[in-house]
Parts: sequence; C-alpha cells; structure tokens
Amino acid sequence: MKAGFKRYLVPAGVVAGLFAVAWIAVTQGPMAVPVVKTSEASMGDLHPSVFGIGTVEARLSYAIGPTQAGRVLSVRVDHGDSVKAGQMLAEIDPVDLDERMKSAGLAAQRARLNAESAEAQVREAASRYKQAQSNAQRYQELVAKHFVSQEAAESRRNDADIALAALDASKSNLEASRRDMAKAGSEHEGVALQRANLKLVSPVDGIVISRDAEPGNTVVAGQSVLRVIDPASLWVRARMDQSSSRDLQPGLPAEIVLRSRQGVVLKGQVARVDIQSDSLTEERLVNVVFDQKPSEIFVGELAEVTVKMASLNNVLFVPSAAVRRIQNKSGVWRVESGKARFSPVTIGVQTLDGRTQILNGLKAGDAVIVYSPVDLEDGKKVKAGKAA
Repeated sequence: MKAGFKRYLVPAGVVAGLFAVAWIAVTQGPMAVPVVKTSEASMGDLHPSVFGIGTVEARLSYAIGPTQAGRVLSVRVDHGDSVKAGQMLAEIDPVDLDERMKSAGLAAQRARLNAESAEAQVREAASRYKQAQSNAQRYQELVAKHFVSQEAAESRRNDADIALAALDASKSNLEASRRDMAKAGSEHEGVALQRANLKLVSPVDGIVISRDAEPGNTVVAGQSVLRVIDPASLWVRARMDQSSSRDLQPGLPAEIVLRSRQGVVLKGQVARVDIQSDSLTEERLVNVVFDQKPSEIFVGELAEVTVKMASLNNVLFVPSAAVRRIQNKSGVWRVESGKARFSPVTIGVQTLDGRTQILNGLKAGDAVIVYSPVDLEDGKKVKAGKAA
C-alpha cells in the first residue's frame, strides 16, 4: 500500500514542480507580460523655460597695446586697478622718436619760412611787372606822338615780358614752397602721432583684468600689454539647446545663479541671441544681462541661466518621459487591447519640470506609457499598471 502511494506521489510532485516553474516563468520570469506604468494626458497651464550654462564675460573688452614693435618702458597700473578714460596705463620706449620729432618740427619751421620768402618774392615780382607794364604802355603812347623811337618802345615791352615771366616763376616757386611746407607739417604730425601712440591710454572707465607685459619686455604691434574691461558691460554668455530655444528673443526675463553664490537667484533678461550657433554641440549662444549687478563679480565665473518663456494656458500635455522618437517621428506608447501601440503626436514646448505640450494626436484622458521595464515593440503584449 505504501509502496503504491509512493509510486504515485513522485510523479505528482514532478508535475507540480513543472507547473510551478511554468507559472513563475509566465508570470514573473522572462516569459511574463511586462507591467508598464501609465499616465493620462491632461489639460493645464505650462510655464516653459530654457536652461543653460554660461560664463560671466564683458561685452566691451579692450586689449591695449602698441601700434608698432618696441620695448615696454613702464607699466603704471596692475591687475584689478580701476582706471579712467584717457588715463595713461603704460608707455613704450620712444628710442629716437623725440629727436626725430624735433628734427621734423625744425624742418616744418624752415619750410614755413621758405614759403613766406616765396610770398615776398611774388609780391616783389608783381610790383616789377606792374611798373614794367606801365612803362611799356607810356612808351607806346610816346611813339604815337613821335617823341621816342619804335625801338625804345619795343625795349620797354620786352622788359614787361621779362617781368611777367619772373612773376610766373615766383608764383610757381611759392606753390612749391607751400607744398614743401605741407609735406614737412605732415611728417611732423606723423612723428608726433607715433610718439603719442607709445603712450597707452585707457579708452573707457574700466578695470584692469590682465597685465600681460612688464617693463623691459619687447612687444610687437598689436600685442596686448594690458587688458581693460568696462564693468557696466558684464553679462552671461550661456549655451542653450537649439531644440528648445526656438522662441528665445531679447527682453525675456531670466534667472542667474553664479557658481560662487549657490542658492542666490539674480534677476536678469535676455539682451541678445547670437545669430551664429554652434553646429557641433547644437547650441545657441544667449547673452543675458543683470537687472542689478552684484557688488562683487568675477569675469569667467560659471553661471546657471534659466530663461522664462511665455506661459501657455489650458493646453494638453503629457509627462516628457512618455514622449519617444522612433524613425524620426515623435510619438507615445499606448496600451490597446493588452498590446503596446505607437501613436505619432505633434509636440510643442517642453518644460524643465518634465511636461511636454501635445499639439495633436491625443486628447485629454488618454493613457500613455511613461515607463516600461523592457524595450517596447508595436504589438508587444503588456499589462498596464497603476496610473502614475
């Protein structure tokens, strides 16, 4: 009796074990139907914004250096100093420019005196010609009265012609002297300008942020000796994703959080959106100014920028986690008759709190899949869990 019972008990246990394994495989194992989490499309207000990381920079920054190569003679300011417009910051060694300027000045003075002498010669020649012309006319009248010979009258006419030629020559000499005077003056001004350019002055009221050369250093034309910024032009140049920056425009309000002031939100607004974008990172450069600059701010400091876009009232939206892009089409996964179905939708703005506007393809109350433990395929069996 016991032997027969045992003979039936063993197969029954094997069958029960196989059944248990099959049940686990179907309900909880790899053959189990995945349980997905869903959420409903809802109507409500959206407050979109765009986030980006940037650095504090000066819109007006000046690299101050010489227009010709030379040796730095002196540097009168240092990093962090405040300077005034027109203040001399540094000077390049003039070498022989002072002597050249003095020589050019003397040459200009000599040319001016030559021009004055030429003017006197013109006046003298004009007077001689006037006298000779008068004598020639008088002798011509005397010839008509037979008081003098024709040869004497012709001699006086020849004297008048000679005086006229002398007058023309003196006028040409005067013109040449005036040109020499203008040339000498221009050369003197050019040397004086070169000398003035050796004095490096600040173009604005600003702050020195870099001292790039020291006395005795040799610099080339255009090389920076000092860098000065206009503190009133400080802004944040932030990089923002092109996909979410479609409606960015100057004047939009923004919030700025400096790395050195975590938790302190500074108000600002978009001043400019650069036309040139970064094609590699797919980002746009957005320049944000402070409504009120903090008392202490550092150029080059990292900052987090959030630009507030225009609010959208009473629009349809779903959790951003539900939106997928398959074969270049945006859409959502839905559960229909126990199977996953991909439904194309047209999306609008996306908010930083994880909500995406739906322009068409869904209606309020439609359930969409926001989480699946496995990759979904169209027609795959799924089980909808509790709506999130």
